[in-house]
Amino acid sequence: MATLADRVYDNGLTVLDTEANRVDICSAEPATYTAATSTNTLGNTTSITISAPTDGDTSGRKVTLSAISNGSVTATGTATHYAITDTSNSRLLATGSLSSSQSVTSGNTFSLTAVDIEIPDPA
Repeated sequence: MATLADRVYDNGLTVLDTEANRVDICSAEPATYTAATSTNTLGNTTSITISAPTDGDTSGRKVTLSAISNGSVTATGTATHYAITDTSNSRLLATGSLSSSQSVTSGNTFSLTAVDIEIPDPA
């Protein structure tokens, strides 16, 4: 059976903990930094906290993006995905589907529940 030490997982996940500084809500899943922060964004916040790596819920390792309550909506539309970015280096670090889509209106605020980003153990 293949195995990876926690250190291998942690070094990958630590990028989120140490470099991520913005979360956008998006109208579609972005594939690039520009799509996340410009083309598909409906709003964002730079007030984010991502935990250090810890044991995953079922296996492997995870980090947790803390709940967000103060995001600024910058465009009207339906948010379906989130994107976590490193604006200092123009990098898209992670994306995912929202638990349910949200209709948002420019000028309002948005909130998100906490999100776990997990790397499972190899099968």
